[in-house]
Amino acid sequence: MTQFTGYKYEDLQIGQSHETVHTITENDIQRFAEVSGDFNPLHMSDEFAATTIFGKRIAHGALTASYISGILGNNLPGPGAIFVGLSMRFKRPVHIGDVVTVRAEVAEKHDRGNRVTLKIECLVEGKRVISGEAEVVAPSRGK
Repeated sequence: MTQFTGYKYEDLQIGQSHETVHTITENDIQRFAEVSGDFNPLHMSDEFAATTIFGKRIAHGALTASYISGILGNNLPGPGAIFVGLSMRFKRPVHIGDVVTVRAEVAEKHDRGNRVTLKIECLVEGKRVISGEAEVVAPSRGK
């Protein structure tokens, strides 16, 4: 079961952060392909991936990025948050068996509309694989 630790807009502080850790599995890649419809052989075929610059299969970039949504919806800000924007860069590939640390940190608060900008990153072995910013509308205590 998912643990919710959410915050209201008024309770969020600049620099506040949350991390989650995920190990990428064969099953994750298969299930993500089924849900997304992305069966690119770079993700699905050992033989094909061996012929690419990566030398082996990589996880879907959007699979790794989806863990950001988990933090925003479950933890920071959490339940009731509305995800309205995401700008990110894919820096390195993620492989089956990699342990991905996903982090979101409150960077800015905009009182008008309860908008929050969060710095986001995903790391494998301390190296950034994704970096960027997310924007959400955080729930308020008054609503």
